[in-house]
Amino acid sequence: MPIAVDIDVMLARRKMSVGELADRVGITPANLAVLKNGRAKAVRFATLAALCEVLSCQPGDLLRWEAEEAEDTAGAAGG
Repeated sequence: MPIAVDIDVMLARRKMSVGELADRVGITPANLAVLKNGRAKAVRFATLAALCEVLSCQPGDLLRWEAEEAEDTAGAAGG
């Protein structure tokens, strides 16, 4: 996925655990782990705002865009 999530970076900077962040944001640690590990398909703006408030950061500190690598299609062309 071209959107990378850097919640773990902000957690380390703030010396905060995943459990503490989840509790302060109001989501389950499991749901926070899904987001933190880049497996989430979406994030609500309310959740993003709460993360930013608790971590004292901007959305761009938590999310960044990365270009996807081109898939290897050499074998698909046949030849």
